Amino acid sequence: MSMTHYMELLATNQPWNLILFMAIPVILAETVAITELFLLLSRQTQGALRTVNRIASILGGFYFTGVFGYLFVTAVVPLTSGGGWRGPADVIAVGSYLAGIVPLLGMALLDLGLLGRGLNTEQKFKLHATFVALFLVVAHVAMIFGMLDPSLLQGGESMTSHGTLSH
Repeated sequence: MSMTHYMELLATNQPWNLILFMAIPVILAETVAITELFLLLSRQTQGALRTVNRIASILGGFYFTGVFGYLFVTAVVPLTSGGGWRGPADVIAVGSYLAGIVPLLGMALLDLGLLGRGLNTEQKFKLHATFVALFLVVAHVAMIFGMLDPSLLQGGESMTSHGTLSH
């Protein structure tokens, strides 16, 4: 049995890769998600909970921008140019993980006032909540496909690996 590059990344260099590529982004994103629920239910636009939400959102967006850049240059480009992908599940897992840049950076830019300048408070809340939901979807798709044996979606043996995410 082979593993996706996503799972290999998390399993290599324990516990550091797990902390850097999973724990930090997920803790920040889950902090945003949990505080977002309370803010949406209470319709609070200010206060300590909003401050925690905003800080986690901005930190998460910029932290994941660094993760995205690092993995794109050190893993995606070499795997693509070298034919190292292990099949569709591998591409879906890594692609979904990296797609987290859209909602995470979107939330950060929204909270910094660089995105959604023409929106009212209600519209900004809706967009922020949409980004939270989008992140949860892509993160879970990445986890599900990342845990698959990559050969399952290609109907045979895993593709030969020419690269790895565990640089």
